[in-house]
Amino acid sequence: MCVGQLGNLLPHVTLSANLAQHLMPAWGLSAAEGGLMASGYAFGYMLAVPVLTTLTDRIDARIVLLCGSIVSGLATLAFGIFADGFWSGTLIWSLAGLGFAGAYMPGLKALTDRLPAGDTSRAVTLYTSSFSVGVGLSFLVAQVLADRWGWRTAFYVTGVGPIAMVAACFLIEERQPAPKAGRLLNFAPVFANREALGYILGYGAHCFELYGIRTWLVGFWTFVVAHQGAPSWMTPVLMSFCFAVISMPASILGNEAALKFGRHRAITVVMIASACVALVIGFNATAPSWVLALLLMIYGLTVPADSGALTAGMSAAAVSEHRGATLALHSTVGFGLSALGAWGTGVALDIAGGTQSASGWLLVFIVLAAGIALGPLALLWARRAMQD
Repeated sequence: MCVGQLGNLLPHVTLSANLAQHLMPAWGLSAAEGGLMASGYAFGYMLAVPVLTTLTDRIDARIVLLCGSIVSGLATLAFGIFADGFWSGTLIWSLAGLGFAGAYMPGLKALTDRLPAGDTSRAVTLYTSSFSVGVGLSFLVAQVLADRWGWRTAFYVTGVGPIAMVAACFLIEERQPAPKAGRLLNFAPVFANREALGYILGYGAHCFELYGIRTWLVGFWTFVVAHQGAPSWMTPVLMSFCFAVISMPASILGNEAALKFGRHRAITVVMIASACVALVIGFNATAPSWVLALLLMIYGLTVPADSGALTAGMSAAAVSEHRGATLALHSTVGFGLSALGAWGTGVALDIAGGTQSASGWLLVFIVLAAGIALGPLALLWARRAMQD
């Protein structure tokens, strides 16, 4: 499943990886327009995931996973063939996000449905943390191909990646959920589960920060190279790849810390640390490149370190007969705020001077810090609600 997910994630940041260097100049887009186009992926995901993930409470999650993977790959190929501006790019990229809505959380449901009873947090964390490796490969492949053969080639090649998950779907055994009556989109039991809801809201804060920095990471490092200079090997390709790949051990270690010290405590510490690192980067946007490279790698550890613990906590708190609906709300909130993070940081860039302005990047990192700082407040609210 994790190998299949790597293939499904190959298209994931193909647009973000080529936004600042290729698509915005080619189509004359502002930062707000670029951020909105990138957020189309998360928006399409947000619209589709409530239906597709709750559907896994009625049919084998493997079927939803198979269909979602196919749509994701075809939409990515379509972007390379047909996209020629803001509106066509946003529409097609939204369809790619819609396909991924049938691939990520339904994939997690397909995995957990086939695990033995007991603590599944390590398996869930491995699945969610392999997300980071897939994103790293997406950054790497998309930029290398675009720089050498053009951005359309990057979409052609990454669009083939979901074939790996299609193959995985045919290899795992069939598993039908128990028959269930009632409405498909019934989120009332999930909203009543304050413990799960705290993790879901915390995940939303995490996604706001994560998608915001992923959308503009290449653009920020391009700014650093242009204004401060950097060694020839310290390219946007390398920085974005390393930033993404170190997320996997960070997420695993974050979950281990949560198991040892308690989920709420560990997640809160990580989120506050991440907000602090974001502010340090923003206020030092004109520092030497080696300083910013070090700070970005630290940020690459803090941003994802809460991810596995948040998802594992949500999964553990979910009532078994409503797990699909709980996963659906988890993803809806997460990717809804992902869309807001990508667009909001783009607006911040435009307001404060654009991609070539240090003040613009300062405001971007202030916005990211403010977003993740809401996570501990969500967990505090959940604890108090459960005590009452």
